[in-house]
Amino acid sequence: MGSFTLRFRRFGRLFALMLVGVVTGALPGFAQQGGGWTHYGGDAGGSRYSASAAITPDTVGDLEIAWQYATGDLEARPDAVTRSASEGTPILAGGALRLCTPFNEIVSLDPATGEEQWRYDPQIPTDYMPANQFICRGVVYWQDPQAGGGSECAERIFMGTNHGRLIAVDATTGRPCTLFGENGTVAIDPGMDLWWPGEFQITSPPVTVGDTVIVGSAIGDNARADAPKGAVRAFDVRTGTPRWEFDAVARGAVEQPGSWQGEQAARTGHANVWAPMSVDEARGLVFLPTSSPSPDFYGGERPGDNRYANSVVALDGATGTVRWHFQTVHHDVWDYDLPAQPSLVTINKGDGPRDVVVQVAKTGFVFVLDRDTGEPVFPVDEVPVPQDGASGEELSPTQPMPQKPPALVPHSIVPDDAWGLTFWDRGRCRDAIARYRNDGLFTPPSEQGTLMFPFSGGGANWGGMAFNPQSQMMYVNTSRALHVVKLIPRDEFADAKAAEPGKEISPQAGTRYGMKRDLVLSPLSLPCNKPPFGVLHAIDLSTGDIAWEATLGTVRDIAPVPLPWKLGTPNFGGPLVTAGGLVFIGAAMDDYLRAFDAATGDEVWKGRLPGGGQATPMTYEWQGRQYVVISAGGHSRSTTTLNDKLVAFALPYNEGRVE
Repeated sequence: MGSFTLRFRRFGRLFALMLVGVVTGALPGFAQQGGGWTHYGGDAGGSRYSASAAITPDTVGDLEIAWQYATGDLEARPDAVTRSASEGTPILAGGALRLCTPFNEIVSLDPATGEEQWRYDPQIPTDYMPANQFICRGVVYWQDPQAGGGSECAERIFMGTNHGRLIAVDATTGRPCTLFGENGTVAIDPGMDLWWPGEFQITSPPVTVGDTVIVGSAIGDNARADAPKGAVRAFDVRTGTPRWEFDAVARGAVEQPGSWQGEQAARTGHANVWAPMSVDEARGLVFLPTSSPSPDFYGGERPGDNRYANSVVALDGATGTVRWHFQTVHHDVWDYDLPAQPSLVTINKGDGPRDVVVQVAKTGFVFVLDRDTGEPVFPVDEVPVPQDGASGEELSPTQPMPQKPPALVPHSIVPDDAWGLTFWDRGRCRDAIARYRNDGLFTPPSEQGTLMFPFSGGGANWGGMAFNPQSQMMYVNTSRALHVVKLIPRDEFADAKAAEPGKEISPQAGTRYGMKRDLVLSPLSLPCNKPPFGVLHAIDLSTGDIAWEATLGTVRDIAPVPLPWKLGTPNFGGPLVTAGGLVFIGAAMDDYLRAFDAATGDEVWKGRLPGGGQATPMTYEWQGRQYVVISAGGHSRSTTTLNDKLVAFALPYNEGRVE
């Protein structure tokens, strides 16, 4: 499914209205170091941790912009930029910064100056609306151990594209690897005709395991039950020859009692992997965060738990064989798919080190699983949940809920919890909350309209978590808002769609119901739930306890007047944590990169950006200087400032030298 089908453009506007080439030589005394961020998530396991410690809570206030790089998209593609999101995180690999633009141009930059070394443009079409906007979150670097030095594509960059291609280019020159696929490109076959060009795309970076490159996909939500299948596909890293395919949906007339049922499963699509994957290279495993089957909000055509969907799935990277899986939501009808990279870290609960997989979820739950078996490290209970779904629905009677860590967002709301600036708008919110079906977490969608809290944007989302192995602390950002989801009987759908053309109303073709999803806002367009609307959390994974929580974000850039309250905002993107004792994060619906004290949660610095920082920052050391880099191109659905900049911060040259 898509990373954020929620229309944040409307939220942002209403929220505003409511609140009236060549590596330069090292300088003398500086050691040239290239250590740092080699993968999208910092490392192949997505820990988002850096051992760099030059920037500390005491020195972070001296950060300044070291350089900026403009992709040129504002000038070259002004119309397409309004349908894009700059969610990319660069990597430092092969002696250069590597990144992709939302329009799948691959760029190599000098790490010290931000000067462009080369650029590759696959010239993707932009005359359509992708289901998930034009997005490229990152690339992956691979070095061929069999290739001689200087040979073509001995080092290569892989990227998935918005129009469903897997591309390989030479990391030294930026030219296509001619022996990979067809002149450097493998076209992914979605297996069926698409309803529109943007129904199937690739938004997150591929991963490599040995001599295999693996890619997922993002697919449009709620159009139809018989949607494209969400298969994860693997190819020979040198030639592009298909290796294996993993489909989380059981196809054909195969009965899996309690999970999938024959022909109904054959008609089901998605259960794709749109979020980033992780790799344990020593074990030869790739870890998938799978999404929900199609469509999101009615599962009568796919009875059973829907095994492998909404799951962490560990596959053998060479063969695609399932080693284990753990399902976080049974028979999902809430769009509570797994939205983030499973993080591979090592924790110590007092009985020695243990390799685990940490999966954050839209529900606000954090699942900590043994890396070899998938067994929960902290107990997970099967808890009875609300029943009495829509006609034809077969809900799971229970859902898995971890005992620790505690849920990071509220799971229930009652009319008296309504929030507003005045008695009048709070009263209207109270009435709205009372109007809909509202039995707590996992209340099924209904014709009456069902409150979803948390909403389908999270809890946590694609930014994932960061983990400091020294302190055993993990850090993750969450959002808090209310959705109402209403099922629309098939014979009423056309009239409902025509009556509200500006709303998110989707057909869910092939089922009994279409659907309507909307935020629950007051007449002043305030969220009806209490702030904060965005939070940064620190969790001690040695105990499972929350260490601190901090409000994330301000309304400075979406409100017409200054406000005295720290409300926080919904957020896109994730954190990084450093050995210097800092958590860096953009993500909020304002134009800032922030630093928090990793020990206390105090906000100790914020740097103004030229555009929205709805991306995950990265950090690295180069020529004795630690840089913190973030994409500041904005997010068209969140009304943050659109731009096309990559911004690097660093301490002045006379501070924080890395010898």
